[in-house]
Amino acid sequence: MSQESKSKTGEKHHNRLIFEKSPYLLQHADNPVDWYPWGPEAFEKARKENKPVFLSIGYSTCHWCHVMARESFEDSEVARLMNEVFVSIKVDREERPDIDNVYMMVCQMITGSGGWPLTIIMTPDQKPFFAATYIPKERRFGRMGMLELIPRIKELWTTRRDEVLSSANEITAALQQVSQDAPGEELDETTLDLAYEQLAKRFDEQHGGFGGAPKFPTPHNFLFLLRYWKRTNTERALQMVEKTLQAMRRGGIYDHIGFGFHRYSTDSHWFVPHFEKMLYDQATLAIVYTEAYQATGKEEYAQTAREIFTYVLRDMTAPEGGFYAAEDAESEGEEGKFYLWTEEEIRQVLGSEEAALIVKIFNIEEGGNFIEQVTGRRTARNVLHLTKSVKELASELKMSDYDLQKRLQAMRQKLFTYREKRIHPHRDDKILTDWNGLMIAAFAKGARVFDEPRYAEAARGAVDFILKNMCTSDGELLHRYRDEQAALPAQVDDYAFLIWGMLELYETIFEVRYLQIALDLNRDLIEH
Repeated sequence: MSQESKSKTGEKHHNRLIFEKSPYLLQHADNPVDWYPWGPEAFEKARKENKPVFLSIGYSTCHWCHVMARESFEDSEVARLMNEVFVSIKVDREERPDIDNVYMMVCQMITGSGGWPLTIIMTPDQKPFFAATYIPKERRFGRMGMLELIPRIKELWTTRRDEVLSSANEITAALQQVSQDAPGEELDETTLDLAYEQLAKRFDEQHGGFGGAPKFPTPHNFLFLLRYWKRTNTERALQMVEKTLQAMRRGGIYDHIGFGFHRYSTDSHWFVPHFEKMLYDQATLAIVYTEAYQATGKEEYAQTAREIFTYVLRDMTAPEGGFYAAEDAESEGEEGKFYLWTEEEIRQVLGSEEAALIVKIFNIEEGGNFIEQVTGRRTARNVLHLTKSVKELASELKMSDYDLQKRLQAMRQKLFTYREKRIHPHRDDKILTDWNGLMIAAFAKGARVFDEPRYAEAARGAVDFILKNMCTSDGELLHRYRDEQAALPAQVDDYAFLIWGMLELYETIFEVRYLQIALDLNRDLIEH
């Protein structure tokens, strides 16, 4: 905590974010930066004081958001400059995807890329003229630092205002042109063929997935490929799905001890993840693995889906019924600390014989296989990952698949019990209608395919929670619930994903009221 964020009595100073519900905004409530939430008050202040607006968009479980916060937003020198030059606004992208979508498009138009934290500098009338993602405090990674950027923006705003405004007008006009473009041609079967061909060209034959590093799971692509295979009997479509699902399940992107998938891989072979866990990934990947099991009958896909469900029920389900949003990449200020292991720890927990087996199976190195992304140093800690299937490992170890699975489960449970004593990553406990809709669909489908009533009850519980707590007295859907308060009007994704979830639930338990509510929501969506 920097000195500027404390009062003369030594008590913490809080900015206006202290009155918000968003965990992300609350993380910045005691910054020395004079943050405002998005709203008319901030823009009116910018107009009156003739200052540009510094807009920072992120989310509470974002690693690089934390890095920028520690380096800059908690720093008294950077905060002093920001407060002098800007009116500063913080936005939680998960609460306000509408704002995030607009300014992410701006960032991609200006820089050719995007990501979070998203940094936009704009005029008081919301016309952007600068965009970036993570910005270090001082020049690093070939990026200009905040201590250099802010004085430069001040100089431009003061001495070359006309040029700045002209640039802002051009960017705004380009943005409006994109949003006003005419709709494309009507879709037909050739669209499906083209989508398949494009995915096939981008497919990584060696590691699965699409493109290089960083590599995201992109489960929507595999849902498409499964349907394309079913429709056209194109075996290559199914092969691409299977190659990727197997590689992801073996890789470090999967939490082999506590289950569930991390957000993405920093490399092309699913080895070192960004460690945050997002509800939407668990939902959509559970659906893909469930459908892959339906397509192939292979138990490994069913097991992975069940393990994802186990993780969500255990760690991401609110007592009142909804599903939480995410878990952080960091704990104790270090990315991945909760999930990483030293060889010594493994031996302490398991003893020599079992430890030797785990070291072999999960490719644990004495010097560690995890290299910190920021510092580039080796940490002696390991990302647990498989390089062979359980069947191949069992053959090498001269054991049956069943015996190896049984031993693995016992050792995993010991490691899990030990890991639970560690300081856990922060959990973003807000409940979002759209992401809950996806998880409801996943649980409902899982209940049907695996004949598991617990999954149906989880889906029903989340639907009932939303209908009870996240609708206005007029029946309008809301987007976010946290700390006993629902707020923010629902958007297209909220309606679409909740409708999908309720249709899946109806097809599982055949309670007509869920079908009727889905139809009513669909009517509201189309009408508005």
